[in-house]
Amino acid sequence: MSYDSFVRDRLPPSQLLPEFRFDLPELQYPERLNGAAELLAGGAPEALAVVNDHGRWSYAELDDFSGRIARLLKDEEGLIPGNRVLLRGPNCYTMFAAWLGILKAGGVVVATMPLLRPGEIATVIERAQITRAIVDSRFMGDFRQTVEQSRFIESIVEYDGDAGHGALEARTASLQPLPPVNTHRDDPALIAFTSGTTGVPKGCVQFHRDLLAPCDTFAKHLVDPKPGDIFMTSAPMAFTFGLGITPLFPLRFGAASATVEQATPVQLIETIARHGVTHLGTAPTAYKAMLSQPDLDGALKTLRYCISAGEQLPEATWRAWKHRTGISITDGIGATEMMHIFISAAGDDIRPGSTGKPVPGYEACLLDPDGNPLVEGIGRLAIKGPTGCRYLDDPRQQDYVINGWNVTGDTYRKDADGYYWYVARSDDMIVSSGYNIGAPEVENALLLHPAVAECAVVGVPCPERGQKVKAFVVLAIGNEPTEALVAELQAHAKAKIAPYKYPREIEFIGGLPKTATGKLRRSELRASRS
Repeated sequence: MSYDSFVRDRLPPSQLLPEFRFDLPELQYPERLNGAAELLAGGAPEALAVVNDHGRWSYAELDDFSGRIARLLKDEEGLIPGNRVLLRGPNCYTMFAAWLGILKAGGVVVATMPLLRPGEIATVIERAQITRAIVDSRFMGDFRQTVEQSRFIESIVEYDGDAGHGALEARTASLQPLPPVNTHRDDPALIAFTSGTTGVPKGCVQFHRDLLAPCDTFAKHLVDPKPGDIFMTSAPMAFTFGLGITPLFPLRFGAASATVEQATPVQLIETIARHGVTHLGTAPTAYKAMLSQPDLDGALKTLRYCISAGEQLPEATWRAWKHRTGISITDGIGATEMMHIFISAAGDDIRPGSTGKPVPGYEACLLDPDGNPLVEGIGRLAIKGPTGCRYLDDPRQQDYVINGWNVTGDTYRKDADGYYWYVARSDDMIVSSGYNIGAPEVENALLLHPAVAECAVVGVPCPERGQKVKAFVVLAIGNEPTEALVAELQAHAKAKIAPYKYPREIEFIGGLPKTATGKLRRSELRASRS
């Protein structure tokens, strides 16, 4: 069988790869492994796999449709294993089937954030030399602009959301499903591009076994999904946090995914109530926003498990959610490079404000500036486990992997009980008059004030102190930006944290700059507002 070795030929050399660990029995995967086939084997054929406002689909239906898509790609579109296929559209049943179909055909999935612009998508296409695309018809307008900027796309197959009337649905209707290609567990399965908070996005290559590892570590040991559970996330599946919540975790354990295209707080709550969602994964800001919605109580009839990642979960938000709903949010830190969450805590093991401990299957430590492990104190977070960083043809590999450790770019403190406490992104530490100040600590203090809906803290140049702490504040509804409120917030911060950490400057703004995955772009605040 022909094979396109483009991705494999551009993996980092062995000396730049992290050390991989497969210590748990469930991580001993067979040599021949197709991730799509393994995931679809998780549920009974008649069991619910996906539900949304357009319909309900079983595991058998998802298996059949994804197999027919694989057949279309191979027989009519000329795909050979190793070819890259771009996916563009919001989370839905057809998107999930296409994702699985690409893997069944031996292709490499490159999903894109719905909010990306044509130039950004063109960069992804150029970096991964993508020749084929499966695109929601509602996104074809900007995708045509993308194609005009790219020299690689050879074919595009459109689908019509989950309405069932697109070219993809028509062309696959009479096809026989393609049996999954007998891929190796270490064959590339997807390229997940980072959200670009630190510059040009990096392509993170994940193998077929890497799709299963988050299911068999974080999901199995901390979430414990079961048939009958219904998972939902606000995150697009191009973001590996979202990909894990739906469809990976539910498929692996015979549960179901509920999808929502516009994940506003109101729509999240309505979808939870309408489809009986039991497990929700979203960002801290979404949990905070949902708390202000009067209809939240209606969603609590079925909701029983909540997961947060993407940004640090403020203790104030955790406590407010627990008080209102009775649910303890499981916080975690993950990375696109690592596929999913690797430090977390659930249930009675949660310590509010702490991210938690290494997930079973992972090992963590803190490194000093020279790359040596620290016994105690504050340092750069470093991880080893069954997943790890493999950048696609990118010199930044040597910055992320140090002495076999994946170094995430986060500064943490580890306590005597082994819990990890987030301090800041390593490049977000503010040094003011010789003091090291973590931006999240100041943000957490400000968020305890009822006038603050959202905030972001950065260090800006200061002749006297080198840097000073500046806060950008989005006010809660009903509050007006005044000098009196500035003084009130400063006094509030001084009462909650050491006085030298308080924001010496506060600017009120209408909204914070964020990436397509909802992560804060601090660099924009520093560059344009310092």
